[in-house]
Amino acid sequence: MHGRIFAVAAVALFVGGGSGAASPPLKVTSISQLSQLPTPLPFPYDEKANADAQVNAALAEAKRQHKLAFIDLGGNWCGDCRVLSSLMELPEVKRFVEAHYVVVEVDVGRFKKNLQIPARWGITKRLEGVPAVLIVDPKTNTLLNKGHVAALADARHMTPQGIADWIEQWVR
Repeated sequence: MHGRIFAVAAVALFVGGGSGAASPPLKVTSISQLSQLPTPLPFPYDEKANADAQVNAALAEAKRQHKLAFIDLGGNWCGDCRVLSSLMELPEVKRFVEAHYVVVEVDVGRFKKNLQIPARWGITKRLEGVPAVLIVDPKTNTLLNKGHVAALADARHMTPQGIADWIEQWVR
């Protein structure tokens, strides 16, 4: 229930200047508009998808578009995963994310599926929590947020601005 209250935040993104200008900050301005997100929260992970094909396609597309890959590892059973996915669907956040990232959501079940995905970037121990997010630079195949992949695993208890700041910090 805490996740639903958090997830219905209204978010505003300040629009930036011309080409080459730094992106303005992603700014959360209110948590009072409760009708912004669908109820119940969506189930974002395709449990039958080929995770390797999904991630390969996302990396290729991110490289083609000169963006970062945002690899969201989680499960439909996870309230924090559903909160994060829903926040990212708010129009203002979605515009920011789409401008800087190619997003792929990978089902890891209950930490027993598709673990070859984080292993590509050296994460071979059990995930500390989900959602686990891998921010990958597709030009160099480098994990940019090493040591911080579980930072959003408590998304339902984070502030919307805290999540927005975390998403924004990896953009160059």
